[in-house]
Amino acid sequence: MAATALVMGNMIGSGVFLLPASLAPFGWNGVLGWIVTISGALILAYVLSRLTRACPQAGGPAGFVTDAFGPTVGFFISWIYLVSIWTSVVAIAVAAISYLTNLFPVLASGENVPALAAITLLWLMALVNLRGTRAAGGFQILTLALKIVPLLVVIAITAVVLASGAARIAPPAPGSIGIGAVNGAASLTLWALLGFESASVAAARVRNPEINIARATLWGTALTGFLYLVVCSAIALLLPVDLAAHSAAPFATFVGRFWSTDAATLIAIFAVISCVGALNGWTLLEAEMVRDMAHRRLLPAWFAKTDRRGVARRALLISTVIASLFAAMNASRSMQSLFEYLLLLSTSATLWLYLACALSALKLGIARPAALLGAAYALWTLWGAGIGASGLSFVLMALGLPIWLLVRRRSAEQRVQPGLD
Repeated sequence: MAATALVMGNMIGSGVFLLPASLAPFGWNGVLGWIVTISGALILAYVLSRLTRACPQAGGPAGFVTDAFGPTVGFFISWIYLVSIWTSVVAIAVAAISYLTNLFPVLASGENVPALAAITLLWLMALVNLRGTRAAGGFQILTLALKIVPLLVVIAITAVVLASGAARIAPPAPGSIGIGAVNGAASLTLWALLGFESASVAAARVRNPEINIARATLWGTALTGFLYLVVCSAIALLLPVDLAAHSAAPFATFVGRFWSTDAATLIAIFAVISCVGALNGWTLLEAEMVRDMAHRRLLPAWFAKTDRRGVARRALLISTVIASLFAAMNASRSMQSLFEYLLLLSTSATLWLYLACALSALKLGIARPAALLGAAYALWTLWGAGIGASGLSFVLMALGLPIWLLVRRRSAEQRVQPGLD
């Protein structure tokens, strides 16, 4: 249950509450983009579940890459995924503050106030995770139950609106569907589904990983994808395009238009809860990722140490510091600009992990047909994200080279040291 909550909780976050505005101009291309993204995510989720069953000792997606291609490739894929997590937690924190400004306008009153508020939220989630994995998992289950509420409300409103004839969904206009538009929409929708690998990353904390991780990954991805397809498509297609595209809170706009403004305010509160729940899950993952890399000797062993609660305290604190620096360095950006910048970077960076896992399955002879489809999907989406985002993520991956050289030098010194005694 906790593993499935981690998967769904990390996926149901800031993305679903902001995407309808971005997808509205795409029309039915957005619906097709969702179908492509959900299909690709399910294929990759299946590949990860098969890898977990075949290589439970690997410890997660980056471990699969290390087993298949060696520690050097494993390090760079682990590194870029870690960078994607750091940027993701900042993006989610910014989205939470963005929704909070509807309730507390003072949070948007100064140039640096939103970034400072996001940093404060990052540290609050770090404190929750310092209490231990059980506390973080319990918090995740609670917030998951709450964050599904606005999704169900939108589904219920959509059913009533369509049944009563108060609004209708126009069919696609002739010639309005295009492969380029579908690809563009699919690149946007992938952000909302990032995180289906969460249970695999936290494999060391899950009982019976061969069974529970596969179940959590596949069911979590399928259920979340279905909710997203229905909810985001309903908002994007039922609201006027101009209204949806320019809404800072499309869920609240939808509920306010078809129900009431009071209910719209309540939806904004639930959106904040959703972002905080996702932030909690990603905070757990960033610490686990650093700890796992240290355990696999891809980072200094200093980061692998855990406290009496089993928390990788050092990894968690250092990760929160780095995420805070990401927010501070971009404090001059507007909230929307900062969110979009981090969203694009996080998505393209994570795609390198998905591509590497699919290629690892191909090399290891595991679920090869699905792995081939998963690799093709990852490459297609990297192309759709654009050379700017994909190129920047590749540069960030290469920037891990000094760290890798330092780790290798220290490992070599430790191997030589016993011979000197």
